[in-house]
Amino acid sequence: MQDLFIKRFEYYKMLGDKSFERLSDEQIFWQFNEESNSIAIIVKHIAGNMLSRWRNFLTEDGEKSWRNRDEEFTNTFKTKAEVLDYWEKGWKCLFDALNEINDENLYSIIYIRNEPHSVIDAVFRQLAHYPYHIGQIVFIAKMIKNNDWKTLSIARDKSDDFNFEMKDKFR
Repeated sequence: MQDLFIKRFEYYKMLGDKSFERLSDEQIFWQFNEESNSIAIIVKHIAGNMLSRWRNFLTEDGEKSWRNRDEEFTNTFKTKAEVLDYWEKGWKCLFDALNEINDENLYSIIYIRNEPHSVIDAVFRQLAHYPYHIGQIVFIAKMIKNNDWKTLSIARDKSDDFNFEMKDKFR
């Protein structure tokens, strides 16, 4: 089961990684308006969540006392490299935790903000949360790059070609 979780999370991490590759330092910090989040802020929130939720997840509440969620929505990064370092730190914490999941603890009860969750439910919860924000990252990157954007999935008007390739690949 953990292999399936890791596979799904790796896909969403890849979408973020490929979006970052296409953007400059300045573009990572771009905001549409004062109420919107930059990619840097979204990364700060995702990684902050990962570090809180997944560090010692089997024995401690997923909302750590040291986490300041509200502060995650204020940019404190100075460079793209800092943003990407924090992104990687969050993912490492998540993947390390996923590697701790096994048949014996899959249905064990853990807590997030004092609310009980089975381990599998907590994973599903985050499989909804992280892709939601990674979709925002991709959308912002696509807006910034506009006509210079290169798709991360199936290109427009290429669905039939993609389906043929997949059919051929899995024959």
